Order: sequence, then C-alpha cells, then structure tokens
Amino acid sequence: MIVKTLPPTSRNTEDEPQVTEVFTENGKSTLVIRSPKRIIDQSLETDAILYDPQEIGEYYRHRPLKVLRRIFAVLGPTLSFVFGLWWDSRRGIDVKKDQRRAVQLRDLLTKLGPAYIKIGQALSTRPDLVPPAYLEELTRLQDQLPPFANEIAYQFIEEELGAQPQEIYAELSPHPIAAASLGQVYKGKLKTGEEVAIKVQRPDLRERIAIDLFILRQLAAWVKNRVKRIRSDLVGILDELGDRIFEEMDYIHEGENAERFFELYGHIEDIYVPKIYWEYTNRRVLTMEWINGTKLTQTAEINAQGIDARYLIEVGVQCSLRQLLEHGFFHADPHPGNLLATPEGKLAYLDFGMMSEVQPPQRYGLIEAIVHVVNRDFEGLANDYVKLDFLSPETDLTPIIPAFARVFADAQGASVADLNIKSITDELSALMYEYPFRVPPYYALIIRSLVTLEGIAIYIDPEFKVLSEAYPYVAKRLLTDEAPQLRTSLQNLLFKDKKFRWNRLENLLRNAKKNQDYDFNLVLNQGVEFLSSERGSFIRDRLVDEFVNGVNAVGKNALHNFTYVLRERVGLTAVNETPGATVEQQQTLEHIKNILNILQATRGFDPLQLAPQLAQLLVNPGVQRLGQQVTNRLTQKAIARLIRELLAAEEVNNSKGDALNKPARASLPARV
Repeated sequence: MIVKTLPPTSRNTEDEPQVTEVFTENGKSTLVIRSPKRIIDQSLETDAILYDPQEIGEYYRHRPLKVLRRIFAVLGPTLSFVFGLWWDSRRGIDVKKDQRRAVQLRDLLTKLGPAYIKIGQALSTRPDLVPPAYLEELTRLQDQLPPFANEIAYQFIEEELGAQPQEIYAELSPHPIAAASLGQVYKGKLKTGEEVAIKVQRPDLRERIAIDLFILRQLAAWVKNRVKRIRSDLVGILDELGDRIFEEMDYIHEGENAERFFELYGHIEDIYVPKIYWEYTNRRVLTMEWINGTKLTQTAEINAQGIDARYLIEVGVQCSLRQLLEHGFFHADPHPGNLLATPEGKLAYLDFGMMSEVQPPQRYGLIEAIVHVVNRDFEGLANDYVKLDFLSPETDLTPIIPAFARVFADAQGASVADLNIKSITDELSALMYEYPFRVPPYYALIIRSLVTLEGIAIYIDPEFKVLSEAYPYVAKRLLTDEAPQLRTSLQNLLFKDKKFRWNRLENLLRNAKKNQDYDFNLVLNQGVEFLSSERGSFIRDRLVDEFVNGVNAVGKNALHNFTYVLRERVGLTAVNETPGATVEQQQTLEHIKNILNILQATRGFDPLQLAPQLAQLLVNPGVQRLGQQVTNRLTQKAIARLIRELLAAEEVNNSKGDALNKPARASLPARV
C-alpha cells in the first residue's frame, strides 16, 4: 500500500480540504478527504467532537454552491424514485410487493449518506408500517452497508493507536464482518487471547452529516416560521439529534457510555454489556469484547438454540423502562443490529454511541402519564402534558380532556394497556394540529427508542403490547418509590372526592406482583414505613377509616349471625336480631379480602416467616402509632354506638312513659 498526500488545488488553503490518495496493491486508488475546518473534522488533539449548529451554519452560509450541490444530489434521485413508484402504480404494478423498488430504496438511502441511512434503520423495525419486501431490504442497512477500503481502516487504526494493526492484534479478519452508517467492524484477537470487535469510523463522515444537518435545520426553521399549525420546536428536535450523532462519532464517548450503561443496568437478570478495552480505543477506533449472538429478529435461529425470543424482548422492555423511568440514561438506537441473543440466553446490547438522558421531572411525568392512560384519567393526562412541556401552563385544558377521551374511545371494554405505543402516538399526533401542542426536543429520541423497540417486539410476537408489559413496573414504582411526585400521583390515583378507590389499589397490587423486582417483603416494609411517616398521613388517615369500616363490618356480621341463631334455632324470640353490615361496609370487606389474597400470591410471601415478620413490625414505632390510631378509632366508634343505643333506649322508655301517663279520653255511651 502507498499513501500520498496531494497538494491543495487552490490558494485558499484554509478552506481547501487535504486530499490523501491511497493506492492499494491491485493498483486501484481511493481518495481520503479531510477538511481543515474544526467543525467538520476536528483535530485529533481536541478533547471532544461537539455539534455546534451556529459554527456549521456560518461555515456553509459562505459556501452556497456546495449546499446547492448537496440539495440537488438529494432531491434528484429522491424525486426520480418517487416518480418511478407513481408510474408503476399507474401501470397497475403493486409497488408494495415490488422487490426491485425495495432494492432501489435501500440503494438510494445508502447513497444519500448516514443521516438517511438512520431513517432507513428506524423504518426497518416497523413491520406494521413497511411492506415485507421493503422491510427485508431496509434491514440490511443495520449492518450490511458497503464497506470502505481496508487500507483506510488500517491507516486510521495506526493513527489512533500509534501502531500498525498487526502489531496490536494477534488476529484481524481480512474483511469487515459488518458495516453500518458510521463505521465498520472487524473481528480480531488480542495478544492476550481475548476475542474482540474493532470498530473503525468512516473517513468522510462528519462533513456529510454536517451539511445534511445544516440543510435540514434550515428547512425546519423555514417550516416552523411559515406553517402556523406546526408549533413544535423542529429546530430544537433536529439539534438534539445532531448532538447525539456527533457524540456517536466520538468512540471515546461511546466507550464511556458503555461503561456507564453497565454500571446502571449490567446487574439486571439476563442483560449483558460487552467490555471496553481502553488501551486499544481512541476517537475513531473502538475495541470491545466480541459477542457471539443472533439478532432478535432472527426468531427461527434463536428458537433453534432453545432460547425464547419473546422472553428476551420482555427483558429488553423491562431494561428500557429502567433506562427511561428510573435512571434516565437510555439507549436511543435499539435496532436489531444492536440487540443480540447470546447462546447463554442473555440479551446483549451493542453500539452505545447514540445515548440520551431523561431528567427527573420528565421521568416522573412519564410515569404519571402511563398511570393516567391506563386508568382513563384524562384530566390527569392533560395536566401531565403541561408538566412534560407539551402544553404551556396557560393552555385551556377544557376542550383537550374530552379530546383525549375520544382518542382512547376504541379501547372501551378493553384495557388501554392492550393498545400499542405506535397506535397511541398516531392518534395523539392528530391532536397536535388541532390543539396548541408542541413537541419538546427531548421527546423525539424517547419515542424513537420506544417505537423501535416495539417494532422488534411486534416482529417477534404480533400480539405483544409494550404498555401491558410496562404497567407492572410502573405499578411497582408507584407503590415503592419515595419521590414526592409519585406519592402525590399515588394519592390522586387512590382517592377521588376524598373517597378511597379500593379497585385502583387492587389493580396496582395485582400488576405490581408481576414485576420480577417486587416481593411481599418489599411492599410490607416500604408500605409500613411510608404509612407511618408524615408524608403518608393523608393516605394513612383514610386507610385507617376504611380498615375500621371493615372491622365494623366483620363485627356486625358476626353479631347478626349470632342473634339470628338465637332467634331462629334456639327459639329465644326475646332477643332482637341485630342488622348486618351495610352494603358499603360489605364492599369494603370484600376489597380487603381480595387484597389479602393478592398479597398471599405475591412473590416472597411465606406463612412460616409471617409470624417473625409480624413480631418485628409490632416493635416498629410507626406500626405502634398505626395500631394506636386504629384502636382509638375503634374505641370512638364503639362509644358513639353505645351513646346512640342509650339515647335510643331512653327515647323508647320516654315514649312508653308518655303513653301510660296520658289521660283517658272521655266518651259518650253508645246508643242502644
């Protein structure tokens, strides 16, 4: 291999890119273009690769011809492809089944560059949107793109790691085993024997992405200013995507993401995160542990290994819930090429370049929104949209609440959890134009992540419902999380007009026990701790009232049965039959019985361990206060009942005395 640097083609050396011509052994050459501009291809000595839309805009505003050439390079083949589809449909050809057109679309996106390849990758996970012929071709965009020359990759390895590849690795595959939008991957082995994957970045990456982001950003600003129906921050959404893509081009940042991901989620059962080898990693080269695995969408191969693909997608959903709702650090690009089933039956995550974060207020707002959707509390859902910054605080929610009810009207008679995220987002998207909604920038990557994951789930099991799988985790968080926002949400869920809604508590407990991290000891200890604290005073006071009603119902039913036996079977008719519990008290008693049955079926419930647990709870000061409160309420009710009965007896005696003391009425003798 011969590397030769060509001289600049003009005097303007500051703006002119450096062109390196690489000659391979067969005589062919490849041009490697490096722009001296920091915003396009920053120096290797800089600390990070950052997306700066202002600097990019300043750079390209002085190069209108370059921008125009790129616009025509995108529009020309795109319009040609669209016209071809239209013409085929006019000739009666079913374009949805046309394999030739599917191949053309894949080739078009590949030629347009990384930004458009990522669009194709997102579509490749949506079997509910993309016809099978196109889906198969778009799937190849995940890791089967045309590779760049080995010589360039080897040059980058030497530049980044300071030695030639054969000096660093004991083995290196002769060709890339996968090529994606931003780089390509080789399989290798370290001198110490570990099998590794070596990812090398594409040479012309940043300039192609920067100019596409500039054009799309200009278009977004134009649309935002001229189309009044669009109130979302399109520019902000694009900048959020730009930040993530530029971070993805920094492999040191990706390695740090992988280690953080492992710290937060590596302990989850059947989740696997590969190791990063830092001594062989730099900005454009990443060396990580080699993972033997199968794409989640290759269900036949997975099942042949005796692995349940549906179980692994359930594991992925639970992991995603923790990413989005617990720690906030989430994988924003979970397409099938980045999720593998290992031979050991674990779900391995790959490619940690595109990650994002959800801040605590947004995390709690999302949990509350899920709760309100599942429980059809559309007033609460409308307020959630204000908290999540979809609606401004001054927005009149009066017409929006019934609009939410209409969106979910097709779920009447079935749980909203049975709907899928795509159908909900599609329905809600229609409301965005009718009411003053705006899409905050952080939401775009969240919904992309969820919809991509749901697409994989639907591919594996068309009946898979992400919301249904998510609600047990959300229920567990509501019952155990000490965050004030969720405690308030729990209070609003369980009480309406100061009346306790037992069916909601039953539903929460029934769903929470399905979560693998939830057990009897957890709910018992944290429940008692919360109820005995000042924060739980509102719920505690009303629960005590409901519990006392239940005890009263038991007492009334027992006394009613006892007096019934005395009168009907023993024959003591002098004994008055005591009335049983009221309908409301009986319903409370039934709810308490149901909850006890749910707790008995909860993971961790052990009758043999119950006595020691109760003994420990009895010495808990909070439990003692609760017991005193229940005893006081029962005593107050007993005294009140005794006073009522004494007053009633006195009224009866007084009425009898009045009847005896009343003078007899004089009457005339009857006529004979």
